[in-house]
Amino acid sequence: MAKKAVRVTMPTCSALMRTDRAVRHCDCVRRVQSGRCDMRHAIRSARYGFTLTELIVVVVIVSLFLLLAEVKLFGLLTRNRFKAQVQEFVSTMQMAAKAAAQSDRRYEVIVDLTEQSYLLRQITSPDLSEVLEEEIIVEGYLGDNCWIGCVEFDDGDYTNEGRAKFRAGHAGWQYGGKIVLLDENEQPYSVVVNRLNRIVRLVQGDAALLVPKADNEVPF
Repeated sequence: MAKKAVRVTMPTCSALMRTDRAVRHCDCVRRVQSGRCDMRHAIRSARYGFTLTELIVVVVIVSLFLLLAEVKLFGLLTRNRFKAQVQEFVSTMQMAAKAAAQSDRRYEVIVDLTEQSYLLRQITSPDLSEVLEEEIIVEGYLGDNCWIGCVEFDDGDYTNEGRAKFRAGHAGWQYGGKIVLLDENEQPYSVVVNRLNRIVRLVQGDAALLVPKADNEVPF
């Protein structure tokens, strides 16, 4: 008797197939999420980051602002030094006139254009050409941003070198005139000495002098 063949069919594991699909689904999700994260990171970097060109532009702009501030500060300090030196010189001239008016003593301001200096002294010797050490009251020097250009007296005398002398007594200045000072830009300022009213004032520019009449000579 012949044996009947038996066909054996392997069962399909549906659980395994479902697991495999789940794994593939999870891989896809991770890849998509990873791609989104990378995209968000790129967008965030582009939004908040700086490129090398932008950084260079910022550095250049900041440097220009610092340079402008430094130039402005240097100009301000230079002008302040000029004003301080001019004010000291004007105060020295005013001191000579005031001291002479309040006493019977005589005073002299010597302006040295060669040395760019000046001094105030009390005259104690008949020899006016000699300056004694004990006579000196004030001695000052001008710097590179302020120097003496010329001196002109109201009697017509003019000099741009050597020494010029302004003498003051109880009756006033022996001669009036002007001392022209130049700043760092060679702009003139005039220290005007008026023999008629003792006033010493600073005027911007090269001031014109008032020439007194012959009968307005001040005895010294």
